Amino acid sequence: MNHHSTVVERLWSPIFSVFSFSLLVFLVVPILVIVPLSFNEGSFLSYPLSGFSLRWYQEFLGSQEWMRALRNSLIIAPAATLLATALGTLAAVGLARGEFRGKGLVMAVLISPMIAPVVIIAVALYFFFAQLNLLNSYLGLVLAHAALGVPFVVITVAATLQGYDRNFSRAAASLGAPPLLAFRKVMLPLIAPGVISGALFAFATSFDEVVVTLFLASPAQRTLPMQMFGGIRENLNPTIAAAATLMVGASAVLLLLMEWLRRRNEKLRGSSTV
Repeated sequence: MNHHSTVVERLWSPIFSVFSFSLLVFLVVPILVIVPLSFNEGSFLSYPLSGFSLRWYQEFLGSQEWMRALRNSLIIAPAATLLATALGTLAAVGLARGEFRGKGLVMAVLISPMIAPVVIIAVALYFFFAQLNLLNSYLGLVLAHAALGVPFVVITVAATLQGYDRNFSRAAASLGAPPLLAFRKVMLPLIAPGVISGALFAFATSFDEVVVTLFLASPAQRTLPMQMFGGIRENLNPTIAAAATLMVGASAVLLLLMEWLRRRNEKLRGSSTV
């Protein structure tokens, strides 16, 4: 029986490796295909490439429409990230500390924007913000994007708090530290990798969001993904490939940063257990 299990394990290991690599290629290659097209000299998104050129990056950087869309994204996404990180961290800490009836229901409500279809969220926000006169405003977009980013912060911070030793907070309280000071000086530095990871997820969610922005934004608040969506629908221009390549590069940087934070968090957990 043991020999049979060993043979199965030996056969399964290479099969699983090939399957995982094939799945990775299937997911990544369609994203990377757009990168060479952004350097194409021709005016069409097609292979083979007619030559190498940076004209589409120059057009992207020199276009007022694209720069306005990029500026809007760089205004809305960081603001939404700060709000989502603050609210999500406080919610996760409160849920980790408190024991009350309906805790699971509260957690389900907090992460519901991650589960519910984005179109339904967009329609609901449209009618709700219409009553508050928040349509076609930066504040409305920041609040909407923050609501979409909060679930990611709650989940990552809650997962980090699973490895947090509450004795550190008790020790700070025994030394006379107020709760807010103990949180800022003791807990927050230890759970910082989880908080930053959640913030990065919230930033990526806001920066890539299209559907909610289509419902809530005016032409003056068009974000970069919204500008790309409009370009695909109205006029397929290779400038879209340049913008997409820049977004892929930014996403890769975020992924590397999150991986570094994950490893740092594991080291902190290991050191705290020792």
